[in-house]
Amino acid sequence: MTALDVEKLRTETPGCAHVLHFNNAGAGLMARPVLDAVTAHLTLEAETGGYEAADAARDAFENTYGAVARLLNCTDDEIALMENATVAWQAAFYGLARDFKPGERILTAEAEYASNYIAYLQMAERTGVVIEAVPSRPSGEIDVAALENMIDDRVKLIAITHIPTNGGLVNPAAEVGRVARAAGIPYLLDACQAAGQVPLDVEAIGCDMLSATGRKYLRGPRGTGFLYVRRDFLDRLTPPMLDLHGAQWTAKDGYRVLANARKFENWEFNVAGQIGLGVAVDYLLALGPDATFKRIHDLAELLRAALSDIPGVTLHDLGSRRGGIVSFSSAALDANAVKQKLRAQAINCSTSNASSTRLDMEGRGLELINRASVHYYNTEDEVRRFARALAGLVA
Repeated sequence: MTALDVEKLRTETPGCAHVLHFNNAGAGLMARPVLDAVTAHLTLEAETGGYEAADAARDAFENTYGAVARLLNCTDDEIALMENATVAWQAAFYGLARDFKPGERILTAEAEYASNYIAYLQMAERTGVVIEAVPSRPSGEIDVAALENMIDDRVKLIAITHIPTNGGLVNPAAEVGRVARAAGIPYLLDACQAAGQVPLDVEAIGCDMLSATGRKYLRGPRGTGFLYVRRDFLDRLTPPMLDLHGAQWTAKDGYRVLANARKFENWEFNVAGQIGLGVAVDYLLALGPDATFKRIHDLAELLRAALSDIPGVTLHDLGSRRGGIVSFSSAALDANAVKQKLRAQAINCSTSNASSTRLDMEGRGLELINRASVHYYNTEDEVRRFARALAGLVA
């Protein structure tokens, strides 16, 4: 595993000169090559026209499909570029939902994200499908043995969030995949916080569908994301909407849907953003996802240790395998006050409330907590600075 040149990474990250950024689970700081690619294309659009710029940048745009495919260990035709992770996830979920019938079951995790669970609830209202949360192990992650015991012929979908929005844990996605494959049940993985944070291999994970965003740990532009659909699963999904990009109007009363994952796309793209996403993925792949995750993990563990030494601060992280999202609360200040007071010192962190992951947070008696999320370009000194600043606020 190649050691990361952190100083070089920070030099290539303009934001590092301005803020201590521990809100990477919200949006990572873009690297200079990503920023340059986006701004260069926007300039080209301004100077030559949007359509003309897209034609000129066709190779750079197409590179993004290949970059994401390399990231996931799949093929280009299994990738759709989307506006964000939610649109990607919903394209898969609602594309499968035509098959749901009353009494059939969706199995999910207790740490499932709100947007996904709201979609389950809507589908339950529409079709009578039943939503069931698989119990968690005492360490916090989904209990794979419990999942196995819940399998029957009424289970039509297993859908979990790989890395929840808070709580620190990394769910055992590949172990869930083995259960799904053995039972022949479709498996949808929300990798919104996982892409760019942990190595992803869809063959090893065994998922049929995976959704992710560009703006978080991939350090891409906002307004970008992607959907993976396994090639031999594509025919199982009907896009919730079609236009002249995802399908061709072949006759007055006929049309033909694309045979690859691009059938989930629509015609209009943020071309500059998607080019930037490809550059961001290539940037990560050049560094090595194993090396970057090790640094993220090590910095997060250092931060957890530093915060645990502050009187009145309580950590709320779970998981036998933990990632870069560190959750905590203070007895002296509520989470919003902590966030605002740190921001006044050019230190970024975030908050998470129960409505984002209700089953998990209500089960633990939590309503509003802080979230500090590190990235590989952060430093050990920044961890110590963050801890000192927080200690000064809550003293």
